[in-house]
Amino acid sequence: MNYNFYVYILTNKYHTTFYTGVTNDLFRHIIEHKLKVNEGFTNDYNVNRLVYFEHYFYIKDAIAREKQLKRWKRRWKIFLIEKTNAEWNDLAESIGVTEKILESAKASAPSG
Repeated sequence: MNYNFYVYILTNKYHTTFYTGVTNDLFRHIIEHKLKVNEGFTNDYNVNRLVYFEHYFYIKDAIAREKQLKRWKRRWKIFLIEKTNAEWNDLAESIGVTEKILESAKASAPSG
């Protein structure tokens, strides 16, 4: 059983839009966001840069935190991000999502 859950914040290139989500597989989920696998908000607004994440052992804790962050004002989210990622770097590579991985995933993705 997986006891790793993540709450994460994505933004776009210009940091104008935020998306807060929860997942049990941050690596896979970030690849999906970057490759635009699923339709929706993140694709519509090109929100695919991982700028913040937190780890939880219990899904109920992760979901509670996600709900909390979704209620936060924009400036609070900016402060939270800048506390650990002042340069607004894309943290995808820090979790193993490299360009090589993305190219490989893109090549093996079903075309449709």
